[in-house]
Amino acid sequence: MIKLGLIGCGAIGSCIAKAILNIPSLSLVCLCDQNKERAEKTASLFPKKPEIVDIPEVVKKADLIIEASSIKVVKEVLPLVISEKKDLMVMSVGGLLGEEKLLKRAEDKGIKIYVPSGAIAGIDGLKGALLGNIEKVILKTRKPPKGLLGAPYIEEKGIDLLNIKDKTRIFKGTAFDAIKGFPANVNVSATLSLAGIGEDKTEVEIIADPKSNKNIHEILIIGDFGRINIRCENLPSKDNPKTSYLASLSAIATLKSILASLKIGT
Repeated sequence: MIKLGLIGCGAIGSCIAKAILNIPSLSLVCLCDQNKERAEKTASLFPKKPEIVDIPEVVKKADLIIEASSIKVVKEVLPLVISEKKDLMVMSVGGLLGEEKLLKRAEDKGIKIYVPSGAIAGIDGLKGALLGNIEKVILKTRKPPKGLLGAPYIEEKGIDLLNIKDKTRIFKGTAFDAIKGFPANVNVSATLSLAGIGEDKTEVEIIADPKSNKNIHEILIIGDFGRINIRCENLPSKDNPKTSYLASLSAIATLKSILASLKIGT
């Protein structure tokens, strides 16, 4: 039995919690969320109610910590799991960028850090291609404008998303800058960066499309192996338009993979 701790009970966290109920080898022993009402609602799903504690206590009480909160929380929890020698699954993947020293410390201590594929496909192919030579990794993300509301880049540039009438490119740059400007919207760019050629070489375009009801990710990978073209058309989470439902499903699949004896994929 693996004792789990959940940090974040929003759209992704609550979906993961519901799935844990149906996986006998997993036990959610504790959780936390800055919204106490949301934490109570998630805890009440379980016949044996998990404790509601703070982040350091989650790390102490659980074997595997699931972060489903924010980049800021990743920055807080990463040193704690290293100190306590606990494993970690990260959903706010942008929080791992720039943390090479901590990631190396985790590796040296034998700590596992799991990053689900999230709302995209093709990570296996990218990891394989990296063993040869990769020339380009380009991500084009298209979202309904409401899925970009509140992003620091949008507020800094004074972009009126709700008055956009046609498909409009609002950002082009590196994955590093994309995560800085859109920390809750394009974590897929961080996943691509970590799996591939890095945050400064991975190219990102973000497009607001008022005529779309989907989060669409198009990925192009070019290298000496050939070319990979991927298009993912994801329905947004009903509870949070900033993220895709597939991101939650990917997290659950990762938990099942940890338990499985048969490992499929790179």
